[in-house]
Amino acid sequence: MNLFCVGLSHHTANVETRERFIGHAAIDRILREALGCSEAIFLTTCNRVEVYAASEQPIPTQRIAQCLLAEGMMAEDDEIEAFYRHEAQQCVQHLFRVASGLDSMVIGETEILGQVKKAYAAARESGAAGPLLHRLFQRAFRVAKQVRTKTGITRGAVSIGSVAVDLAEQIFGHFVTRKVLLLGAGEASERTARALVKRGVRDIRVTNRSPERAVALAALIEGRAVAMEDWESHCREVDILISSTAAATPLVTREKLAPLLHDRLDRPLFIIDIAVPRDVAPDVNEMEGVFLYDIDSLRSIAQQSLDLRRQQIAAGEEIIARHVDDFSGWFVSARERGSNSPQLGDPALRVSES
Repeated sequence: MNLFCVGLSHHTANVETRERFIGHAAIDRILREALGCSEAIFLTTCNRVEVYAASEQPIPTQRIAQCLLAEGMMAEDDEIEAFYRHEAQQCVQHLFRVASGLDSMVIGETEILGQVKKAYAAARESGAAGPLLHRLFQRAFRVAKQVRTKTGITRGAVSIGSVAVDLAEQIFGHFVTRKVLLLGAGEASERTARALVKRGVRDIRVTNRSPERAVALAALIEGRAVAMEDWESHCREVDILISSTAAATPLVTREKLAPLLHDRLDRPLFIIDIAVPRDVAPDVNEMEGVFLYDIDSLRSIAQQSLDLRRQQIAAGEEIIARHVDDFSGWFVSARERGSNSPQLGDPALRVSES
């Protein structure tokens, strides 16, 4: 049985490339039926697109990459080169680092563990996760817990949403009186909204395709929910637009913004797009009075906080290394026995939390 991971992330590809590989709607079925993966888990976040899989025969990276493209699209050679591949023990180590936040753009961020758990849960529900990936991901969750509780890796760590707020504060200085519109009401928007409230911002407006979600988030932060069809008119009033939706195509375009800018006089509009695929068309940044920052623009700000946690990274890596050796020892033994699933008494399942 071959255990491997194929993917790309902020380490290897910019947002323009990453957003092209958002995954076919039936990616689980394609990986198993068309490519011959006996097990597969698909993980996608704003900074990575990865497939963790097990198969009897090796599957070329290019075939998996093509499955991750939106339907009808073809991958360029340089895009395929951006994909990394980890086999066996390296795959185990990579997942443990991802789940623990050591491979994130914001080192130590806590969002990624929830995203990994959701990917695992979706695969379990669809039947794509079998015995091997079940044990691997359960171990990854245990490792992530140990890294968080036994190191200071999350001390001072921030989410992508918080980094976006840091950027806004750098732009405006003391920005308590600024008006903010959140386009989207998902988890990323909620974290961003909480960070805004923590910094003292009081005028926060929330819009979403599902009105009830906008109302719920607005109530949570004592903000104001606005109808999705009215978001453009609110751009006449706000100073900052932060967008994070699941739209497949850009919602904010030059055509939509152009008539709004005439009403803003000399007031600039700062747009922070933390969605992948992007919510804002790149050429919006060419408009007079508009300043656009996408997910890749936040990298330098996230890097500034890395030095605060660099010593803790080494401690986290030590914990991961011990678990990698333990799990890999079991995996090799299982393959030699001709089995890809451990017994409940296997040592690999009994590692203590200490």
